[in-house]
Formats: sequence, structure tokens, C-alpha cells
Amino acid sequence: MFLSSKAAIGAEGEEHIAQHLEKNGFSILKRNFTVRAGEVDIIACKDELVVFVEVKTRSHIYFNTSEVITRSKQKKIILAAKIFLTQQRFTDKVFRFDVALVEKQSAEITYIPNAFYE
Repeated sequence: MFLSSKAAIGAEGEEHIAQHLEKNGFSILKRNFTVRAGEVDIIACKDELVVFVEVKTRSHIYFNTSEVITRSKQKKIILAAKIFLTQQRFTDKVFRFDVALVEKQSAEITYIPNAFYE
């Protein structure tokens, strides 16, 4: 199966962010965790912290951060995260929701920890 151009760009961005997280001491627990409720691009862990990362990759430099992750998308990510935490029985972990913006041409990353809350 061939990825569409948009899907290929997204996959490249996700790979770039996974490497960025690993360089910063995180272990990747899961990529593209999908349940009926929603999807999380990357789930990573460092010590007692679990991060749920939404990755947005663009072919151009301009990002309008107010339109990057809608409230509806946030709710889907939060629901998927809750399912993941329940499945893994993570009761002793702290978690947060991050957003990573990747500009394809330069591979420049804008990483936003605690980008949104439940």
C-alpha cells in the first residue's frame, strides 16, 4: 500500500519527533495508537512521565497555532489516552499532552509541552 503524499509527510514528521524524544531520554511506548474514540500519534515515557504527543507536519513554515489542534481533536486524544492508560494499568504515572509542529523543508521543530489539558 502506498502512502498518500500527505500521509508520507505526516509519517516523516512523526519519525522526526520520535527521534527527538529519544534523544531527550524518552522511550517510545507506542506510535499511532488508534481506538474507536481517537488516535494518538506518539506515546512516550521518561521516568514516571507519560506524554501523549500530537504531531503536525507542514510543507510550509507558517503555523497558525490557534488552528493546529481543535478542541474536538483534543477531546479525541484525551479519550484515547485514557484508554491507553487503563489498558497499560498505569496508575503510578503522571501524564501530559504535548504538541509537536514540524516544518518539513527545514525539519525545524516547535515542541509545546502541556499544550492542552483535559
